[in-house]
Amino acid sequence: MKKLQALIFDVDGTLAETERYGHRIAFNQAFAELAFDWHWSESLYSELLTIAGGKERIQYYLERYHPTFQPTSEWSEFLASLHKLKTKYYRELLNNAAIPLRPGVKRLIKEAKAQGLRLAIATTSALPNATALLERTLNPDWFEVIAAGDIVPAKKPAPDIYNYVLEKMGLTANECLVFEDSFHGLQAAVAAGLKTIVTVNDYTKNQDFSAACLVVNHLGELDLPCEFIAGNIPKVTANYVDLALLQIL
Repeated sequence: MKKLQALIFDVDGTLAETERYGHRIAFNQAFAELAFDWHWSESLYSELLTIAGGKERIQYYLERYHPTFQPTSEWSEFLASLHKLKTKYYRELLNNAAIPLRPGVKRLIKEAKAQGLRLAIATTSALPNATALLERTLNPDWFEVIAAGDIVPAKKPAPDIYNYVLEKMGLTANECLVFEDSFHGLQAAVAAGLKTIVTVNDYTKNQDFSAACLVVNHLGELDLPCEFIAGNIPKVTANYVDLALLQIL
């Protein structure tokens, strides 16, 4: 690996527990407003997360659980409208500070920025959702590239979003390190040739992360040690993921 130049972050589940405390709740609020008798429980949502993209997730759910449902408009228009309503509720949750960053995220990003590393976002989340989280918890200006939503033809696990970020930054894969939380995200990053650290969550902890260079439960804080689960576990005692650790991966 060449000298580390940039860190690339997924958003949902990686920067914050947005799926549990944001998206799932917002989907249910949108369904309720439209008087649809649909509810995404924790267990159902865990299944739906195998589908990348919010509109795609809705379509999969309807095809599987409500196959006779027919919208009053064209499918593409219906999905876009429903997803827009869900995004409104998601932003309200963000504005109410209901979705905090995961442990160690802000610490590591600020450390990387202070030491001159470049930063980027690569997510299947819609751009307004991604920027709303960054505006609330970090600073969008810290990130040189914010690649989100439908900016590329194929979503994760396809590598398109990561190839796009590399092209925009003018970097090679071996100059970057990715942070992901899911098997699909890991597949996308690895297919683009990128080393990847996985920070698992309750939705993804049982997925296959054998291709990751390191798997942790979160990035850790001084007073909240992380758990090194798999991969290139450091031989020295470390309580959290910092730049010194990243440089030796």
